[in-house]
Amino acid sequence: MYEIVKAKKLADKIYLMEVKAPRVAKSCQPGEFVIVKTDETGERIPLTICDYDRDNGTVTIVFQIVGASTQKMALLQKGDGFQDFVGPLGRPSEFTGEDLETLKQKKMLFVAGGVGAAPVYPQVKWLKNHGIDADVVVGAKTKDLLILEKEMEAAAGNLYVTTDDGSYGGKGMVTEVVKDLVQNQGKSYDVCVAIGPMIMMKFVCLLTKELNLPTIVSMNPIMVDGTGMCGACRLTVGKEVKFACVDGPEFDGHLVDFDEAMKRQQMYKTEEGRAMLRLKEGETHHGGCGYCGGDK
Repeated sequence: MYEIVKAKKLADKIYLMEVKAPRVAKSCQPGEFVIVKTDETGERIPLTICDYDRDNGTVTIVFQIVGASTQKMALLQKGDGFQDFVGPLGRPSEFTGEDLETLKQKKMLFVAGGVGAAPVYPQVKWLKNHGIDADVVVGAKTKDLLILEKEMEAAAGNLYVTTDDGSYGGKGMVTEVVKDLVQNQGKSYDVCVAIGPMIMMKFVCLLTKELNLPTIVSMNPIMVDGTGMCGACRLTVGKEVKFACVDGPEFDGHLVDFDEAMKRQQMYKTEEGRAMLRLKEGETHHGGCGYCGGDK
């Protein structure tokens, strides 16, 4: 068992857990994810790593209740544990492999929407630990749904908070903040990293394309199995078929076909939809999930 050493409710239906997993903590990097299972019959749930402590051998995850399995996870307390805690999986954020001196010359902007603040935080923290300050825009529907503000404030060079209803920080979407920073405040950036709901990432990318600002997005929201077998996270990036869990989860946002990915995500939720996707995609579907019949 992988012991939970800290369990905390961050907001409505959003929870943080710090888990004892020394081998994962030893080698994980920003951008990667883990797969957790509560017990033998539990669902495999892929979650982007929020933080890690190599000295204490712990990994922090943040999740939102979206179904029965995550509802069951939310009931776990300090001292409980996960049967499986597998990782790190996926590919780390590209900048972690860049020449540090070259990276220090870049001006980076991070845009986090909702629970997307969790995977953005370790990236901003990694940069801070290497002497690089990044600007961060964090958006939430309301003040009550804003998470990790203090942690982000400590790691970011400049933090801009906005809420849809104006209950805290600025009022409006994250895209409005980005536009204001670039067009009104004269800020200039070399790269943007946007992580959050699919629709948010789509509109951030539409804006940054107009601004000629290269943008990276995380397609973690569409992952299901996490091993490339089920086909749930199949997407088109620059007219090429990719899988978020094995080729990502981060991709060039200007090349991602968001409309296709969102439509596909809805289809995958039903048995009929999975069957149609398998029929349409053939060998590129990636079978083996046990639901769509692709393993037969």
